[in-house]
Amino acid sequence: MGGDGRRNRLGQAAAAFTSNVRNPDLRRAQLSFLGAWTAEWAFTVALGIVAYRDGGAAALGLVGLLRMVPSAILAPLLSPLADRGRRERVLILVSTVRGVATAGAAVIAALAGPPLVIYVLAVLSTIAATLYRPAHSALLPSLCRTGYELASANMVRGLLDSAATLVGPLLAAVLLQFTGVSVVFAVAAASSFWAAALLVRLRYEAPPRPPAGRRPNLLGEAAEGIRVVARDRDLTLILGLAAAQALTRGALTVLSVVVAIELLGTGEPGVGALMAAVGVGAVLGSLAASLLVGTGRLGAWFAVGVALWGLPLTLVGLVPQQSAALGLLAFVGVGNALIDVAGFTLIARRAPDEVLARVFGVLEALVTVFIGIGAIAASLLVEWAGVQTTLIAIGLVCPLLAAAAWRRLRGLDRFVDMLDADAALLRRVPMFAALPLPAVERLARGLEPVVVPPGRWVFQQGDVGDRYYLIQAGRAEVVGDGRLVATLGPGEGFGEIALLRSTRRTASVLARGELRLRALDSGRFLSVVLGYTPSARQATSTVDEMLQRYEPREPHEEPPVSP
Repeated sequence: MGGDGRRNRLGQAAAAFTSNVRNPDLRRAQLSFLGAWTAEWAFTVALGIVAYRDGGAAALGLVGLLRMVPSAILAPLLSPLADRGRRERVLILVSTVRGVATAGAAVIAALAGPPLVIYVLAVLSTIAATLYRPAHSALLPSLCRTGYELASANMVRGLLDSAATLVGPLLAAVLLQFTGVSVVFAVAAASSFWAAALLVRLRYEAPPRPPAGRRPNLLGEAAEGIRVVARDRDLTLILGLAAAQALTRGALTVLSVVVAIELLGTGEPGVGALMAAVGVGAVLGSLAASLLVGTGRLGAWFAVGVALWGLPLTLVGLVPQQSAALGLLAFVGVGNALIDVAGFTLIARRAPDEVLARVFGVLEALVTVFIGIGAIAASLLVEWAGVQTTLIAIGLVCPLLAAAAWRRLRGLDRFVDMLDADAALLRRVPMFAALPLPAVERLARGLEPVVVPPGRWVFQQGDVGDRYYLIQAGRAEVVGDGRLVATLGPGEGFGEIALLRSTRRTASVLARGELRLRALDSGRFLSVVLGYTPSARQATSTVDEMLQRYEPREPHEEPPVSP
């Protein structure tokens, strides 16, 4: 049994990777992310060298601040752009702007131009990059058909993120060994253009968007994203825990330096070793996360990931030894991988698709702000209480918050399980089978339970049609003009004719035994089914076929059935 379980788990892990490879649109989106983030890390290395040559550590810190502040302000303000239309077009624009700005930096560096121009281009590139992750995170669900595929996509993206963290700086280091900063900028620009080109051929059914005239202004749309988060306790909890993780992440940028130099005595090379341990843990954690994609416990694993961002810091404070510190900080990387898989998937499953990019924009702003707060808080605490006390205190923040949120996150797992069950029920109906995941989940969120006792009518011919029904359990008979037209069972639906043709019910439906139904109101049904070309075409075909079956026949053709 144990061997079978392990083989099954390994099979699920392999399927998590292959699902991204088999889906051409998903494959292009993931490779685009790799190109964009490799460019970002290579660009950051080159920019740091320019700033350090220009004004030392002070200039390096100032440039970093100038890049982060606009991102924190503009992330929620620009994210509505990705909710207005096709999200890959926003990503293409963002990557192109970044490529142009980075190429400009390459030219300035090659001509030994003023560093100030490079700083301005860096700010422009970072502002554009601010929109990339929210738009990409909001795009992924539309390229997936199941919650499992979405979790797999976020797992693969987390692995690519970790890989880019290693590949980007390594690429920059190799180029700097043989060429110069201008070449690093040029290669980063090429990587950004490649990220844009990959998305040009994306083909998928984008959800319908309101016309431009019906939209509020950009600020109003951004505020709606904040209101969605504020009204949903689960989203507020996830983003709150992400902010705590970001605070610890900001603190780690300071603590990695002071721990290596002051606490462990390993000097400046020790700083790189500590951060490399985090990177190695992130890659290994992403591979391990592939084993968890099918567990259905993303809320629980999210809590574990948040706790792992802090607990190792506390243990380093209690056991200040180099070998222990390297091993413990690798678990920080594992925690980061778990957060990437679970956190992004849970947000995408919980937030409505029409505001999804704005919700991710709020997340991006929170992360940026709290990274800065964490860095400041760590530096002040080190001065006031010492390195070990700071490690213990900051390291306890995430584990304590994760423990407090445990029950709520497990409740979120139950919500996702129910959403998966309803989505699977909807997928059994041909007109819903071709819908992307956000559309199916929009329908699933609107399903209401209905129980019809044996021998009772669900509705009768001539009634006003206002709902569509799916059979969860039991059997139903469709009776038209006194004759039995069809017998329906679990996974089948009825009631669409009156909704799609704006007519009264063309037949009656009778419960044979207790009938457990899931009902969907006409507004939600019509907006989704008619909003996507494949579902609208399938629905029209289904209705035409049914109307032919419901046409009254001469009495000698088939005797009427007494209901």
